[in-house]
Amino acid sequence: MLYALLFPLAGHVHVFNLFRYITFRAGGACLTALVISFWLGPKVIRQLKAMQRHGQPIRTDGPERHLVEKKGTPTMGGVLILLAMGLSTLLWADLRNGYVWATLAVTFGYGAIGFADDFLKLTKRNTKGVSGRVRLLGESVIGLAVAAWMIHLMPPAIATGLAVPVFKNLLIPFGLLFPFVALFVMMGAANAVNFTDGLDGLATVPTMIAAAVFGLIAYLAGNHIFAGYLEINFIPGVGELTVFLSALIGAGMGFLWFNAPPAAVFMGDTGSLSLGGALGAVAVATKNEIVLAIVGGLFVVETISVIVQVFWFKRTGRRVFLMAPLHHHFEKKGWAEPTIVIRFWIISMILGLVGLATLKIR
Repeated sequence: MLYALLFPLAGHVHVFNLFRYITFRAGGACLTALVISFWLGPKVIRQLKAMQRHGQPIRTDGPERHLVEKKGTPTMGGVLILLAMGLSTLLWADLRNGYVWATLAVTFGYGAIGFADDFLKLTKRNTKGVSGRVRLLGESVIGLAVAAWMIHLMPPAIATGLAVPVFKNLLIPFGLLFPFVALFVMMGAANAVNFTDGLDGLATVPTMIAAAVFGLIAYLAGNHIFAGYLEINFIPGVGELTVFLSALIGAGMGFLWFNAPPAAVFMGDTGSLSLGGALGAVAVATKNEIVLAIVGGLFVVETISVIVQVFWFKRTGRRVFLMAPLHHHFEKKGWAEPTIVIRFWIISMILGLVGLATLKIR
C-alpha cells in the first residue's frame, strides 16, 4: 500500500525513492509487524482468556508436568501472528504482485482451518477438533488452487518442474502432476510445523529461521544478476516475498515475547498451520521445495517420529519413542523444557546454514 502511494512521489520528494527497494520495505515490514504484535498482544490475550475460561485442553497422556504448568493457558494465539503479519504485508508489499496474494491465500486459508480446529477443541473440551478428512480436504482445495495460480505466474519453462539443489540446471518435469507436488509441499509443511508446536517457543523460532533463509532465497531468485551468478532459477517478481517473510519474522518475534516460558498464550493450530503453509507456499514460489526439507529438517524429523511411532505401534503394539512427536520423547526422558527448545533451535540454525550452502555449491 505504501509502495503504491509513496513511490510515485519519488520524482518530487527524493526520500520516497527508498520504497523502490525491497530491502527497505522488508525492514519496514519486520518492524511494523513487531510493533503491531506488541500493541495488540495484551488485548488479544485478554480477549482469548475471556473466551476460554479453562484454556487449551491438555492431553492426559502427555508429559505429566503439562497438566500443571500449561493448564489454563489460552490458545488461538496464531490470530495475533496473522493480524501482525497480514497488516504489515498489506502496508509494505507491492500489492500488484501475484506471489504475495497467492502466499497470503495459503497462509490465511490454512489459518482459518486451524482456527476452526482450535474452536472445536475448546467447545468440546478435548484434543479432537476438525475431523482429519475435513481438514485434509480443506487444505487440498486451497493448496491445489494456489498451486495452479503460481504455475500461471511463473515462467513456463520452469513452472511445472521440481528444482534439485546443488545440480543447478536439473529440473524434474512433472507436467500436469506438479500441482499435486506443490500441494504435498504446502500440506506437508503446514502439518509438520503443527506437530512441532508442542513446547513454548519450539515451533516459532525454527519457523523464523526458515523464513529468514527463504527471505534471502526469494530476494536472490527475484534478481536476475544474483540468480545468474548463483545459477538458480530466476523468477521475476518473486523477490517481493522477502517483504512478506520479513513481516512473518517480525510477527514471530512479537508472538515469542508472549509465548516465552511460561507462555501467556499458545499459537494453536491457527498459528502452526498458517505458518507452515506460508513456508510451503514460498518454497513452491521460489522453486526451492527440496531446500525447504533441509532448512525445515527439524519439522521433518518431528513428523517422521510421529509416522514411525504410529506405524510401529499398530504393527507390534510397542512404541519406538516414549512419546511422539520427538520433543515429548525427550520430556519423558527427563530433559527440561528450555533444554529441549534451545537445542532444537540450535539444530534449526545449523540446518538453515546448510540450506543456504546449497545455493553456492556448484
